[in-house]
Amino acid sequence: MALLIGSLTIGLILTLLALGIFISFRIFDFSDITAEGSFTFGAALAASLIVMGMNPLLASAIAFLGGCLAGAITGILHTRFKINPLLAGILVMTALYSVNLHVMGKSNIPLLSKTTVFTWIENFSDKTFGVQKTVNLIGWQVDVKDLWILLFCFLIITIISIILWWFFKTHIGTAMRATGDNDQMIRALGVNTKIMIVLGIALSNGFIALSGAFLAQYQGFADVQMGIGMLVWGLASVIIGEALISEPNLGLLIAGTVMGSVLFRLLVAIALSWGMNPNDLKLITALFVFIALVLPALMKNKRKISLKN
Repeated sequence: MALLIGSLTIGLILTLLALGIFISFRIFDFSDITAEGSFTFGAALAASLIVMGMNPLLASAIAFLGGCLAGAITGILHTRFKINPLLAGILVMTALYSVNLHVMGKSNIPLLSKTTVFTWIENFSDKTFGVQKTVNLIGWQVDVKDLWILLFCFLIITIISIILWWFFKTHIGTAMRATGDNDQMIRALGVNTKIMIVLGIALSNGFIALSGAFLAQYQGFADVQMGIGMLVWGLASVIIGEALISEPNLGLLIAGTVMGSVLFRLLVAIALSWGMNPNDLKLITALFVFIALVLPALMKNKRKISLKN
């Protein structure tokens, strides 16, 4: 049960990553690989500032802004200098590796002895329910602190998802969505699509960096390599979420992305619990993504064949 609770918590934290990927890939159709650099950038900024004694919430907010800056640079490289989106993302991601090393001062920053957002939750649980208090959950003994952390992550993701849904219903948000759908039409209406792309990619990487900041605090360390493979992880969550949602409704797509992130993390946890070699984690991740990409099309074709018969 502890493995399940931990997997759900990490899945919710990585939902911020998935939402960022959803914005760039689905709203703007922008192949942005900056994610692998901005994820680590957020973790590096938050960890470094927390070690310096800064309030962890403020450090997380600065990590979000740092991710926005990284995304804006990618957007500017594409819109101002006409660089292919994929190449622009690769340039910024490559540069961020050195930036992250400079921010951290070393390749790894431990946070186990520092006060983080999750330390506050654990202290609240200890004061309210007692140290190492457990509850019986479906026949399993679960630490109350783990449940409170899970609840906190669920509330944060719920609030952010609602805000994101509301934002894309505003004039600016609608202009962003229209830019991704039909940039020529929205440009004819007087909207500066270049600014919309820069703002959208900045927002995308802000969420990705915030995910990195929270994951570093939850795991108790920030590492310069922790962003490797996160683009595939986020993309898999988006694809799985779309497979779960049949209607192309914005609110449902956001909810599907949340569910996809949690489900994907649970699939990985199940694979590990069955004795999978951790060295094969990236291979299994790629396999899950392949299945998520192919399965919807196969099911659609099967339905067509059954209807014809």
